[in-house]
Amino acid sequence: MKKLIMIGGTMGVGKTTMSSLLKKELNESVMLDGDWCWDMHPFVVNEETKTMVMNHIVYQLQSFLNCSVIQNVIFCWVMHEQSIIDEICSRLDLQDCQVYPISLICDEKTLKEHLEKDIALGLRDESVIERSMERMQHYHQLMTHHIDISHKSQKEIIQEIIQYIQS
Repeated sequence: MKKLIMIGGTMGVGKTTMSSLLKKELNESVMLDGDWCWDMHPFVVNEETKTMVMNHIVYQLQSFLNCSVIQNVIFCWVMHEQSIIDEICSRLDLQDCQVYPISLICDEKTLKEHLEKDIALGLRDESVIERSMERMQHYHQLMTHHIDISHKSQKEIIQEIIQYIQS
C-alpha cells in the first residue's frame, strides 16, 4: 500500500529538512514541498493564487500516487488549518493509499533559534519570528500525529517519523 506522508508545521520548524532526510531513508520515495508551487515574486496571497497553488499541489500529489515506481509520497507545507489537510485529501484518489498526517512542533526557544539561523543566512526576514510563533499554536489543535522536535537530533526525528508510519 502506498503512503502519503503529510508533514506540516510552522515556518522554520524543519519541515523541508526533515522531508528531504526522510526521502533518503525510505525507498521508492518522492518529496513535494508545497512552497515550490507558490514561489513567486512578488508573493501574492488572494483567492486566485490560493486556488492555483492548491490545484498544482493536488495535481502533483496525484501524479506521484499514480506512478508505479513510487511507494512513499512525502509532502511538506505550512498546513496550519485542518481544512487545508482535509481539502487536499478530499481531492486525491487515496484508494490503496494510507495517509499519515504529521505536525512538527517545538518550544519557542527552538523555533527562534531555527529562524535566527535562517535570518543570518539571508533566507528570511525578522518579521517571520512573530508570524511563525503565532502559527505554532494552531498545530496543537490539528488531527495529526504531533512530533515535538525540541531537543532532538535530526536522526531522532526521522526515526520517530518512520516508527509512526510503520506502526
